Amino acid sequence: MGVGVVTSEGSDFRLTYTGVLSPRRKDPLAERLKFLFDGLTRVIREWQPSEVAIEEPFAGQNWKAAMAIGQAQAVAMLVASQSGLVISNYAPRQIKQSVTDYGGASKEQVQDMVAVLLAMEAPPESSDAADALAIAICHINASQAGRLEMRE
Repeated sequence: MGVGVVTSEGSDFRLTYTGVLSPRRKDPLAERLKFLFDGLTRVIREWQPSEVAIEEPFAGQNWKAAMAIGQAQAVAMLVASQSGLVISNYAPRQIKQSVTDYGGASKEQVQDMVAVLLAMEAPPESSDAADALAIAICHINASQAGRLEMRE
């Protein structure tokens, strides 16, 4: 599971934290979910985000992958909810559109644009980390657009 914390000032984004939570595949499901729970709890305690954004599952995956992603998302929602954080969900196409201006962008295109938007020296090595950062950028963009609409 990729994790990313991004801050913004106006249209400028700043990378605060990124990482990947990788439980051991051979561990029982309950232990892998607890690993994610504990890792996300640490990230929220340390970085104190004001909101959490989560990617909605992609429906074209096989049912086992969809179940695993759904369980991981439920853990993320639980941790955020227990921390009193607002949770927003975004579809994969919406995230890609927000970051690359093209909803059908490849993983590599997303990684490259995340690096550009966050002024990183190189794209994140992990596509999971890049996706987490892209979701954060998408959420910031959507939140700023919402504030602009409220003013009008």
